[in-house]
Amino acid sequence: MNVKNVKYPGKDSVQISLVNAVAEVSSLSLAKKTKEYVKKELGKKKSMAINHDGHYSIVELLERKENLEKVRERGAKLVEYCIAERIKKVHLCGTVGASEILAMVEGIYLANYQFLKYFGDAKKRKNKLSVIEVCHDEINKKELTELNNLLRAVYETRDLVNEPQSFLTAKQLSEEIKRIGAGTGFKVEVFDQAKIKSLKMGGLLAVNQGSVEPATFSILEWKPTDAVNSRPYVIVGKGVVYDTGGLSLKPTPNSMDIMKCDMAGAAMMIGTMSAIASNKLPIHVICLIPATDNRPGGIAYAPGDVVTMYNGKTVEVLNTDAEGRMILADALSFAEQYKPELVVDAATLTGSAARAIGSVGIVAMGNADDEEFIQLNEAGEEVYERIVQFPFWEEYGDQIKSKIADIKNLGGPEAGAITAGKFLECFTNDPYIHLDIAGPAWLGAASHYRTQGGSGIGVRLMYTFFKNKC
Repeated sequence: MNVKNVKYPGKDSVQISLVNAVAEVSSLSLAKKTKEYVKKELGKKKSMAINHDGHYSIVELLERKENLEKVRERGAKLVEYCIAERIKKVHLCGTVGASEILAMVEGIYLANYQFLKYFGDAKKRKNKLSVIEVCHDEINKKELTELNNLLRAVYETRDLVNEPQSFLTAKQLSEEIKRIGAGTGFKVEVFDQAKIKSLKMGGLLAVNQGSVEPATFSILEWKPTDAVNSRPYVIVGKGVVYDTGGLSLKPTPNSMDIMKCDMAGAAMMIGTMSAIASNKLPIHVICLIPATDNRPGGIAYAPGDVVTMYNGKTVEVLNTDAEGRMILADALSFAEQYKPELVVDAATLTGSAARAIGSVGIVAMGNADDEEFIQLNEAGEEVYERIVQFPFWEEYGDQIKSKIADIKNLGGPEAGAITAGKFLECFTNDPYIHLDIAGPAWLGAASHYRTQGGSGIGVRLMYTFFKNKC
């Protein structure tokens, strides 16, 4: 998929004209009789497709009070039409503002995503639509290049989440990170199993004990010479490439069968780095990705075990399916050496978060300044990847106190998303935000421009959050 800034529709392009009022149809480049017909019909419905002897054009009426998310959804609806009519290119223009045009681009681009790698007839299934042309006086080539890079990063994120573990092992994930880094410009260093053992990353090693595949720990860095921050921002993503639950085995239906998505937090942060680097944001960001699968084989860690973590704290393991927090904890402790301005992690961490707010938002919590949460919330509203801030009171920490170790990896039956966050807080002394994306990271069915499977949630949120700091 590609977005271009062009003045006139290209060959085979279908013109999509966006207007805020029926009267504005008069200013469109349509035949006089066509304009009159469109004005008459557009008063009854918001969208019209016109056939001029086999050449199509579309007029979309966007009410002035219609928010940008509704415009994105309208873009997703247009993709259905493009697929049915085998349209290859669309040309966006009209009398609306630049923000509406760009929102329409987002909706079309993201709804057109497909993951076809494992289909024998992939070429036949592939959507014909591949180009979005944009003509608007207030939109320049640089803006479209930026948006194109951001949306391409969402595609990359979705691809990673949709890949099965038969391909995407922890080792292969590190190779994909290298590939994306080489293509966008961020640096990559990967610790292998031997290095991880030498560093005594006990949480990551414990989760990896039941696997025949080695763990990896990847460090991604974007450090431009014109960075606005003197201390880096550190982002961390949970990279459990497949989760059986370990010895605390998950049931299969609607649980283990989709657990290839348990590395969506890692994919989200990798996508964020891709967008930041490809658009050369002047901000220093380091990303940490601990990766492994979680299986019950061999000498798998067991409920009742006590694990010594990277920072020396001991953890009583009560449930091996609470593995994401074990590997994130080591990464959070490792991050302290960078003296970060802020640490943000993302993870498909708890069913509790998904049950609390479903798939329409991200659960957020932490001890960072209110201003950071305000900025994160503003970014979320801007791209419609909204956050819901949960309380982070110290009383929740009482639920993870252990009788035989410093802490335990499971709280009580209530507030599971928060006690998981409080567990992670024990492994960082820096300003900290935890994002639980368990609800929206994987969708059983498409929701407008959020396609079935890996949704790519969080990339646009984090990119906008960091861009607004520049």
